[in-house]
Amino acid sequence: MLKKIKGRVWKLGNNIDTDIIYPGKYLPIIEAKEMALHALEGYDKDFPKKIKKGDVIVAGANFGCGSSREQAATSLKHAGIACIVAKSFSRIFFRNAINQGLALVISKEAHRLVKEGEEVTIDFAKGKLSTQKGETDFPPLPEMVMGILDDGGLIAHTRKRLGIAKADSKQ
Repeated sequence: MLKKIKGRVWKLGNNIDTDIIYPGKYLPIIEAKEMALHALEGYDKDFPKKIKKGDVIVAGANFGCGSSREQAATSLKHAGIACIVAKSFSRIFFRNAINQGLALVISKEAHRLVKEGEEVTIDFAKGKLSTQKGETDFPPLPEMVMGILDDGGLIAHTRKRLGIAKADSKQ
């Protein structure tokens, strides 16, 4: 079960929309690993080269607003982002991220507490986010959602529940 994540912080602001996360000109790309090469390119053209596996995004309010493109969540997951912490998320982005197996935390305080580049610890079991400045609580994700994350996303979770062997997939 997903218990803890430790990762380096990328601090973003409010209203990071799906076109910033995954620019529309890349929508014809269908391979997740190739999508990852363009994650947050609308924010910083060099950002995809800076992401390391296990990094954490801490953002302000309304993360993932805009279009319903699931490529935004897919690109972040496959670029190596372990978790996104934000004051709030667009509902469709939240669902797309869970479906991809990308952990999310809603925290009103995290953005104020963290500095870019610091390491944070996210303890899902305790509902605590630890920073250099201290700790803050966050509401736990429902058990069903944690099950989807633990299994690596909705497709893998559904296959597991149905007893279907993992198919050869390029995701």
